[in-house]
Amino acid sequence: MVGVALVAAACGGSDDATVTVFAASSLTDAFGELAEDFEAANPGVDVEVSFAGSAQLARQVADGAPADVFAAADERTMAVAVDAGAVEGTPATFATNTAVVVAAPGADRTVADLDDDDLVLAVCAEEVPCGAAAVELLDALGIDASPDTLEPNVRSVLTKVELGEADLGIVYRTDAEAAAGGVTTLPLPPEAEVRVRYPISPTRGADATADDFVAFVLSDHGREVLARYGFGLP
Repeated sequence: MVGVALVAAACGGSDDATVTVFAASSLTDAFGELAEDFEAANPGVDVEVSFAGSAQLARQVADGAPADVFAAADERTMAVAVDAGAVEGTPATFATNTAVVVAAPGADRTVADLDDDDLVLAVCAEEVPCGAAAVELLDALGIDASPDTLEPNVRSVLTKVELGEADLGIVYRTDAEAAAGGVTTLPLPPEAEVRVRYPISPTRGADATADDFVAFVLSDHGREVLARYGFGLP
């Protein structure tokens, strides 16, 4: 971790601090590792990460919840915090992702089955970034599907499919990969690619350690970790 320590040593945060990060559910694995790496590079600093749907987190940040950093799964939800004056400066895009359709392993499914009313389709609620991406994906496929369950975040959709409670789900590619064989990703035509951009920002009034964490995510090490978990880079 020497390279990481050198990156952190150039930052201006205090030696003993807690950084509270609000992050989209799809960032669970990558930000879990980044939080541990940041702590290792900055002895005495604790990183507490709360994962949830971006829409819920954006409302909480806008209402003054005690977060130091907000990382959202799309620019629309980050705009809620920006418009409320709850973040500092201009958010930086640090990753991208794509929407995919998943089914249980071994199930003989294609994306055309999204139009089958006899199958259970799970997606995120539309106000959540993965829900908005699902609507865009269905439009791109020309399918007028009626989801059977609307979940609060992408991990909830993934779990429904993994447990067999849904036949199909629309999630992010990174979540499908994180399932490690628990779901099958169905092929999509090139014209149906739906890409989302992830912004990050310190919240207004947060101390310099929040800036340090954002810089860490944007660093070469942060990009390496994100890429390893399947995220695209802006």
